[in-house]
Order: sequence, then structure tokens, then C-alpha cells
Amino acid sequence: MVYRKLVMAALAATALTGVPAMAETKAPAAIQATENDPYLWLEEVEGAKAIDWAKQHNETSFSRLKTDPRFEPLRADAEKILTARDRIAYGSLEGGKVDNFWQDQTNVRGVWRRTTVDGYRKPDTQWDVILDIDALAKAENENWVYKGHNCLPPAGTRCLVNLSRGGKDAVVVREYDVEKKAWVKDGFQLPESKQTVDWADADTLMVATDFGPDTMTDSGYARQVRLWKRGTDLAKAPIVLNVAKTDVWGRPLAIHRPEGTTLLLNRGPDFFTEEWSLLGKDGKVTKLPLPQAIELNGMLDGQLLIGLRDDWSVVGKTFTKGSLVAVPLAELAAGAVKTVSTVYAPSETAAIQQVRVAQDAVYLGVLDNVVGKLLQAKPAPKGGGWSVATVEMPANGAVSIVSTDAYSRDVLVNYNSYLVPDTLYLMAGGAKPEAIKSLPARFDAAPFTTEQRFATSKDGTKVPYFIVHAKSMALTGDNPTLLYGYGGFEIAMTPGYLGPLAKSWLQDGGVYVVANIRGGGEFGPRWHQAALKENRQRAFDDFAAVAEDLIKTKVTRPARLGIQGGSNGGLLTGTVMTQRPDLLGAAIVAVPLLDMLRYHKLLAGASWMGEYGNPDIPAERAWIEKYSPYQNVRKDVTYPEAFVYTSTKDDRVHPGHARKFVARLEEQGHPVIYFENIEGGHSAAANLKQRAEVTALQGIYLRQQLIDKPGKASN
Repeated sequence: MVYRKLVMAALAATALTGVPAMAETKAPAAIQATENDPYLWLEEVEGAKAIDWAKQHNETSFSRLKTDPRFEPLRADAEKILTARDRIAYGSLEGGKVDNFWQDQTNVRGVWRRTTVDGYRKPDTQWDVILDIDALAKAENENWVYKGHNCLPPAGTRCLVNLSRGGKDAVVVREYDVEKKAWVKDGFQLPESKQTVDWADADTLMVATDFGPDTMTDSGYARQVRLWKRGTDLAKAPIVLNVAKTDVWGRPLAIHRPEGTTLLLNRGPDFFTEEWSLLGKDGKVTKLPLPQAIELNGMLDGQLLIGLRDDWSVVGKTFTKGSLVAVPLAELAAGAVKTVSTVYAPSETAAIQQVRVAQDAVYLGVLDNVVGKLLQAKPAPKGGGWSVATVEMPANGAVSIVSTDAYSRDVLVNYNSYLVPDTLYLMAGGAKPEAIKSLPARFDAAPFTTEQRFATSKDGTKVPYFIVHAKSMALTGDNPTLLYGYGGFEIAMTPGYLGPLAKSWLQDGGVYVVANIRGGGEFGPRWHQAALKENRQRAFDDFAAVAEDLIKTKVTRPARLGIQGGSNGGLLTGTVMTQRPDLLGAAIVAVPLLDMLRYHKLLAGASWMGEYGNPDIPAERAWIEKYSPYQNVRKDVTYPEAFVYTSTKDDRVHPGHARKFVARLEEQGHPVIYFENIEGGHSAAANLKQRAEVTALQGIYLRQQLIDKPGKASN
């Protein structure tokens, strides 16, 4: 699903500079005690006792980390980089304009601004500020965090703005007039909820929100989609989709193109399956005869673009998993699929990462052995299939499609690698990429190099990883090393220019490593599916195998090896810490899932049962409880002193996971450092200044654990 892909793309986007986010949802009305858990009170998010507990831990952690004389230089350096005015202002193409959301030291909450495409390509881009979030928060005395906008194409002058209190996923939606730079009087407004809203036309919205009792799924998403006409009572708006309580969600999707608007409705049985229906102009809903193991990637030339998570046998052929295919919408609406064409079928070493649709072409961001390339696909005339061409981009790095526009042929594409700063390219009218903006180097890369290596996992699988280190690195087994991983939800860890934490780590003599373990999307659906549910242990084994390889090849040793991961990556580091503490000297466990026997009862947890399984089913509980970090802390085991952090305002992964894990470690006498940001949502930072502070806290922790503590290796 397009929305799901955008949510999950955020994981990879912040992987090297912050904390990946998971898919998102709403707390249960009450916390039910189970299994005599003595720390259930820590699941009361805003409970006075729990907040006091968090604040006391913050004081203890700050007294150790912030008083380190290296803290302030690290924090200041991170803030300087994160808020620098010379960083690239990434934009989205919208009806011949370019929109950008910008934060810096002056605009802490940020401004939404707009320019022309021609103006955007100039080095001294002149921006028109549409909405100032700092000024809005001050005027309304609200802790507003901007969560994006949705403008009605092609003019893009009427927009729905999403505003979050403190960074939560739940948002308030308001209609805004860009030309007047004012909220629309008596315009569309929706109260705070986790919701999805899309334009059907200028006076009609498709709304999936909390409509009251029994209208949200167990995962906390909307069950209903309603068609809401301007000036009418939303409570009386007709229901066009109503999914089961046990489904993950019901969502609308409007595809606006020059040839017309297509209204679609999505039922999500779980996080990796989709059922689609067409909403006709007459209000009739028609279920489309598509398999469920798919991802809808858009529409071009009257054809829906479908990514396959499993093989699909249809029209006398079998289309392989991982492929992108096109199916005429008219045939689907008529209930008889007669034509399916392959847009692109990756090789064994390749995987589609992005699909973006412009006015006349489909653009694909593809990985081949975890290195990026860009493809352009166009429908051949008279139903002659698709022609696919490679778009020339720099090699040996990450290529990402920043934006396309259904109403133009313009495309924005970005390139970077671990040691090469970002360059933004404009393909004006679909022409050859032209570099229009470049990020200045944030450090001298000349002393460093990047390698791709392979570790052998427990079952013999070759697992790739990238290692960034000084060219002069001595293989003494004594190099302080930070190993990052994620391994879930089809998200690939691709090369990206090093952020403040990793770059300062390198400059201080450290080694930086990123593991491409199973569960991710580096090699398409097969790589992801290899570590689903009962096979989750493979992701942990892969990560441990990379750690073992770093030790075997004398890059480092356990006392100097630290691991880092957030969200699903926090589950990864929490599990590897409890399973293989012999490999580690440090573990950063960020905004994590850790109580996997209760994860499905907390916030968005139920929506991830397609990834992990259902603990209420005895057979599935049996393999979940073998690795669930919270249940596997042991008193008689020596663990590295972990740094665990979360956010009170994280309404996606419940802060109770982190709190309870820390309490369990402390109960059994294990040292642990804990930080809880009282605001910030799932990123654990509501703005760039807070992100700089979180970066510095991690940096000091790693230096204390991996540089200060261990002595020199014995020869």
C-alpha cells in the first residue's frame, strides 16, 4: 500500500542519524494484569508513579552522561550539523511547485514553505513561507509538531494539515488555504486521532478516523471509511468501508492524475496483506480480484501497479514474488483479469525498494547486492508490455527517489554513500539527471574507506554487511566498533552519508558497521519472509554472526563491540544482548519492543502480528517466549551495561517496553542506563535540538563503555 510504504520508508531514512520508526496506533482502555508481572504499573504511560520513576532515572543518567566533558562538544556538533542552513532542503513536487518543511536553530518547530521548480534549482532558492509552526504553537499555546500535509491536486492550494501534540502519531487535521495563508473558515476539521484522510474532490473527503465506540480495530486504526461532503455532519456521512475489528485497518486512497481520479479503499488483514476495492462515482463499492500478498504502488495508463510479495498464477502464467506487475483497472472493475504484464522482475541479488509514478513513466529504486540504481519504465504502445531503461546515476551508493508528480514529468532523485555527501538531482521533464543541490562535506572522508563483507550465519546463509573504518585500521582486535542493525518489515539498510553520531565515532578512532540481516528488504520478499514469525531467530543469528565475524577478523573484541538499534531494531539489540552477552561491551536499545508476550496488547502492537506472530496462540507463543528479552533476563548472567531510551509521547511502540526491561534488569542487579524524553513521539525527539541531545547521550555512553572501560587487548 502506498501509505504503508511511506511510513516504513521513514525507518531507513533515519536509520543512521536517529531512530527508525515502526508502523503506527491507540492504547487499550485498561491494562490487564497477566502472569503476575510486577511492573505492569510502568505501562501506565502518564501515571504519576511511572513518570516519577522515569524522571528519577533521567536525573541519574544525566548526572553521568551530561557531566562528561565530551558531552557538550558532541551535542553542539550534532546540533550544528542537524540545523545547518547549508543542508539540502528536500522538496516534494506538487502541481508544478516544490514544497519543503524546514527546521533550523531559528525555526525549531519548522516552517512549511513553497517555491517554483525553476526557483528550486537555483542555489539561492527564494521560498514563500506557507505556515510557521513556531508561530502557530505560540499563538495557540499548543505543543504542535508538524506531521505533513495533503493538498488537492493539481493546484495544491487547498490542503489538509496534520498537527501532532508533542510528536505523537495521533494528529489534528485542519483545512488550509495556501493562497490566503489562513485556515479555511468553516473548513474541514477533524479532532485528534490516528487517522487517514484523502481528497475525493474539492468538497468531499474520504475519512478513516475514530468515529466513536467500536470503530477502531484491535491495532488502534480506523475500521470505517466514510465519504464526507463539505458542510454536512460527519457522523451521518455514508460508510463506504467497514473492516473487522481483528483487521489491522481500513484506509482510503485517492489517486489523482491528469486522466482522472480513482478512489480506492483498502482493508488490511495484517501488515503485509492488502484487499482493495474501487469506489465508483455512483458510490458503488467493487472488490477488486487481486491476491492479498501484494503492495499497491500507484497507477499509470489506466493500469494499477502491483508489487508481489508471493508468486501469482493468473492468465496462464506465474508472476514471481518481488516483481512489479501492471493490471488494467477496467478489467479488475469488471471482475475478470485478462491482462497482466511484468513491469520489472528483479534477479536473485536485486530487489525493488521504491516505486514512484510521474505523468508518463514509472521510476523504480532498485538494490543489487545492497547497492542502488534507478530504472525508468514506460508502457509500450498498443499493449506491448513495458520498456525499462537504466537512468545513469553515480555507482556504489544509495539512490533514492525523493519525489515525482503525477501532473508533470519532473523527478527528484538523491544519491549518497557512507563517505560521499548527498547530491540532489532534478530530471526536468524526465530528462537526464542534473545535479542541483549538494550537501557540503561534514567531515574529511579521505582517511576512511568502506568495504562490503559477508558473514556466515548459523544456518550457513551469507549475510552482507558494510564496514566503515580508517584506512590505517590495524587488525589488532582492539578497535572500538559500533554495529547497527534493524532486520524487519522489509526495510533495507542502504549506504547513507554518516550522521553526527557515526561521523564523530569514526573521528574518535571508532569503526562503524551496518548489518544487512534477514527480516529486512535487501533482497526482496524472500529476505524479509526468511525471518518472519517462527523464523525470527534467524535475524538475531545473522546479527550475532556479523559480530562474530568482526571479532574473528580481529577488527574488534567483545569488550570494544557495541550494538545499536531502534524500534524493531531495539528488539534486535535487546534480544542479542540477552542471548549473546559474551559478544558485547555495549548495547543501545532505543524505543524498543521488549515484552513480546504482551506487545500485541500495547498501542500499535496488534498490527505487527504478521511480522512476529500472536502470543495468544500457544504454538506461536512457544517460539516468541524463547527470545522475548523481557522474559529472558537472567540474574546469573553478566550483561553489558545497556543504554535504553524511549519517549513518553511514543504512541506507536509503548514506552512500557523500555521501562519494564530496565526495571527487570535493575531488580536482578544488572547495571543499566535509562533515558525517557517526555515528548518526541517514536523518534524520541520532537525537534532537531532534542535529536542533537539524544545523539550526544548515545555518543558519551559509547565512549564510556567501549573506549574508557576496556583495557588494551592482551597479546
